[in-house]
Amino acid sequence: MDDVLKTDDATAVSATADTQIKSNVLVEYRQYSGEDDLPTVMRLIDNELSEPYSIFTYRYFLHNWPQLCYLAYEGAHCFGTIVCKMDQHRDALMRGYLAMLVVEKPYRSLGIGSQLVKRAIAEMAKQCDEVVLEAEVTNTGALALYQNLGFIRDKRLHRYYLNGVDAYRLKLMLPLRPDQLAAQQLHDLQVAEGVPVDVQG
Repeated sequence: MDDVLKTDDATAVSATADTQIKSNVLVEYRQYSGEDDLPTVMRLIDNELSEPYSIFTYRYFLHNWPQLCYLAYEGAHCFGTIVCKMDQHRDALMRGYLAMLVVEKPYRSLGIGSQLVKRAIAEMAKQCDEVVLEAEVTNTGALALYQNLGFIRDKRLHRYYLNGVDAYRLKLMLPLRPDQLAAQQLHDLQVAEGVPVDVQG
């Protein structure tokens, strides 16, 4: 089912010589709805990101975790997308992974990238303990965006990208879910009362 949310963003920005920067944009956010959306996602990412991806990579993400892909529209024009996944990490943690985030240049600086990330995180938070991603060390705009959302730098990955640029791995620890919080409270109570605790349970 599509998750359709509309927001007004009236942030005014100036025009540049080569492209008209948008302002007062009515944005509609939708979840990925199936194969019909695949060419749109591929077009956006292939046009904007430096790393090449095959159709098999796109299908790996979008067929397994369609609920973790969102698209941003102005009218019929799709100008932004986010693609993610989640799986079990070591120590039995569920880890969300933000793989691709794109907003076309005329729509940047309107907070739309942040909104796409927030929607994906909200979906991952239903099952995940943390979210990670990589960003080029030279991409100051992306690093600032993620820092403002609470991500911290976990490590530096040397020559991570095909163009030879280093990356930072960024990590966001998610709040405990209600079931985890209840289990933690029970554990703490048992410890306080001297009740033997099954550490594998």
